[in-house]
Amino acid sequence: MELAIHNWMRAESLEHTLDRISKLDYTYLEIQGAPESYDAQKVKLQMDIYGIQCWGSVTLMLEERNLLAKDPAQRKMSVQYVKDLAKMVSDLGGSVISLVPATVGKIIPDATPDQEWEWAVEGVQEIYKYTEDLGLRIGIEPINRFETYFINRGEQALALAKEVGPNCGVCLDTFHMNIEEVDMFETIKKVGNRLVNFHVADNNRMAPGMGHLNWKKIIDTLREINYDKVLSVEFCAPLDRTPANPFPNSIETDPKELTAEQKKFLEDHGSSAITDEFYTMLTKKSMETLTKLIQ
Repeated sequence: MELAIHNWMRAESLEHTLDRISKLDYTYLEIQGAPESYDAQKVKLQMDIYGIQCWGSVTLMLEERNLLAKDPAQRKMSVQYVKDLAKMVSDLGGSVISLVPATVGKIIPDATPDQEWEWAVEGVQEIYKYTEDLGLRIGIEPINRFETYFINRGEQALALAKEVGPNCGVCLDTFHMNIEEVDMFETIKKVGNRLVNFHVADNNRMAPGMGHLNWKKIIDTLREINYDKVLSVEFCAPLDRTPANPFPNSIETDPKELTAEQKKFLEDHGSSAITDEFYTMLTKKSMETLTKLIQ
C-alpha cells in the first residue's frame, strides 16, 4: 500500500501542496474535484516535477450537483460534471473516481426511495460507461447521515455498485464508518474485492493517530481482503475556538485564495481556514502513523 492525500482541505496553490507532500514522501495526490479550475496538461507537468502521481479525485457534490434531483436537467448537469472530472483524472493518469451520488449537506429527499434509487442507478450507469472507456474505476462512497440521507453505509454503496455494473466499486472512509457502521471491520470484509479506494481520517476527523481508531486492525483487515492499493488521507480538522484549543496556531486569520465555495465547504464540515503550520503537522502525522503499519 502507498499513501495519497487530498488537496481540498486547505486553500493553497497546487504547487505549494505538491512541494509539501513530496518532502514528506507521499507518492500520490487525490486531486480536488474541480475540473473547471485545472488545466490538466499544466497540472501533469507540475506533478511530474515533484514526483507525485495522480491517484484520482473525489466528487464535490455541492450546490446543484445531485444525481437524485427531481429536475432532469439538474441530473444531466450532475452527470456531466462527473464525466468532466473523470476526463481530468484520465488526462492526469489517475485511476479512481470516488463518487458521492447526492448533494453534500442535503438531508431532505426529493422523491420516494424507489424513484431516487432509479435515478441513482441511471446516472451512475451513464458515468460508469464513460469511465470504463477511460479505464477508470468508480468507487461509490458512503458518507454520514449529517451530510446525506442517501448512502451512509458500505452495504448500501455495495448494493448500488452491484446494480450499476461488475466493475463498479466502493470507496470507504474511516471517519464516516466510525459513525455509521456497526462493525467497520466486517464492512471492509463484506465490500471485499469491490473496494477500489480507501479514505483515512481518525474518528474526530483529525489525522490518523490523533483519535481512537485502531489503525493496526484497520490495515490488517485491508490486508485480509487483499487490498494493496492506496490509502488516501482526508482529514478535515474541526477547529477549536475556545481557550481549551490544544493547537493555538491552527486558525488562519487572514486566509488567501479561499473561494466562497471552498469557504462554505470547509465550514459545513466543521472547520475553517487553517494555517500552513497546522496543516503541515496533520499531513506529517498521517504519514508517520500509517507508514509504520504498511511497510
